[in-house]
Order: sequence, then C-alpha cells, then structure tokens
Amino acid sequence: MNYRHLYHAGNFADVMKHTILLGLVNAFLGKDKPFCYLDTHAGIGCYDLTSSASQKQAEYKAGAAKLFQLTDTPTLITPYIQAIKTLNIKNLRYYPGSPYFVKSLLRENDRMLLCELHQEDVQTLKQLFDANKQVAVHHLDGYQGLKAFLPPKEKRGLVLIDPPFEQPDEFQQILAGLQAALARFSHGTYAIWYPLKDSYKLQHFKRSLQNLAVNNLLVAELAIDEINPMLPLSGCGMVIINTPWQVDKSIQEMLAWLWPVLANERRGFYQVEWLIPPK
Repeated sequence: MNYRHLYHAGNFADVMKHTILLGLVNAFLGKDKPFCYLDTHAGIGCYDLTSSASQKQAEYKAGAAKLFQLTDTPTLITPYIQAIKTLNIKNLRYYPGSPYFVKSLLRENDRMLLCELHQEDVQTLKQLFDANKQVAVHHLDGYQGLKAFLPPKEKRGLVLIDPPFEQPDEFQQILAGLQAALARFSHGTYAIWYPLKDSYKLQHFKRSLQNLAVNNLLVAELAIDEINPMLPLSGCGMVIINTPWQVDKSIQEMLAWLWPVLANERRGFYQVEWLIPPK
C-alpha cells in the first residue's frame, strides 16, 4: 500500500497515532532532563485539508473533524485538540503533522530531528521550521537516520517510525532499523505505526519484535470497521518499545473513548496488550 501522509492527513489513523504520540511526549516531560525527538518519516509537518490531495478522499471528515466539533473531550485528548485549534481560528482547514504536534509541547532545552526523503516535502518541512534552533531537518532516508543520530546527546529520546508502507518489505526494513537503533540506543523509546492490512506479515512482524532484547513491548490497535485487505484502510496500530511508566493505562483510556467516536456504527475494535510485559 501507499500511505503517504499528504493524502490521508487527519484521518482516524492520524488521530490514533497523534494522541498516543502526545501521550508519550507528556511522559518525557514528566522529568526535568531534556530529551530528543527523532522522526524518521516526517512528511511536511502541516497539511492544508482544502488541497486537492486531501480533498480526494476527505478522510479527515471521519477523523480529526469529528473531534474538532466536540466541546467535551477527556483531559488526555486536550493537547491534541489544542494543537489543532492553534492552527485553526474557527473552521478546520490545517492539520498538524507529527513534528508540529511534538513541537507544540517541547521545552526550551528539548530537541527535534526530522528525516524526510521526498525532495519537495523536505523543502516544505524546512520552511515550516525555518530558523528554529530546536529543530533540525535532514534530507535523508529515515532508516539511515536511526544510524546517524542515535544515541542522542541528551541520553533520553523518543523515536517515531511512521513509514508510508510503499515497499512490500517495509516490515523487514523496520526490524532491521530497530536492531541497528537498539544496538546504539537500547533504552530509547520507539513508537512504530503500521496499517492493519496483511495479517500474515503483521503476525510475523510481531513475532520478530518479541525476539528483540527490550525492557517491554506494548501494542495498541484501533479499527473503525471490519478489516478487509481489499478495501480502504480501516485499522492501524502502534508498537511501543520501552514504554514509559503508566502510558499503557493512558492509551487504554484514550482508545476506549476514541473508538465509539470514530467507529462506523460501532464496528471494528480497539485493544492494548503487552507483547513483552515490563520487567
């Protein structure tokens, strides 16, 4: 499948991914020491939902638009809603990408490293964060970025691996990238987004993850309809390696609230489970 951010900005998968991402960031903010955020597939950082690409399927209408219209949301969703409303005065036109969401919470001493391989996208990303000393944008393959930028000088780090799944061997590339990253930065927190499409490849991916030498391994999944590989994406998940304390409970609470809001006639499911429980 091709899941380039530009065409799917603000859909249900983005809602799930970004609420979890902000939950992880908040866990890092719980300690005074600075941390580094590394995004391997950063996109353009902010998306115009009136663009022809976004309007092609208008997937945001079944995702971020539903939350944007609500007046009563749980505290765990507050940072997500606030970041979106900062970009939009009244109507929902712009949707933040992962870098924008994370930047909205960074402290003065925290740092952000962004990798993007697409030539036009990386230029747009550089313009978005122009002259911001906290942010470094690199025209680089994200998996190479795992080798180039880890371990971070801060010794605390959150890594988001969010590829477009354009290649049939994407899961294998993720595993190879993780092995290289963990060899350099074993105690970092890694969040990996994936689509619920090919069940065989996904199960193999999960079994392979369980062979990694990590402190813990959490899986969170959300589906807003029945999973059908022949139809548009209706489910996604995130693997979190070295999950910060209590974040699993926050994710469980968030997905319990998100699923009935986003699901089509309460079809689909959500689940949060430990593949490797905390030691």
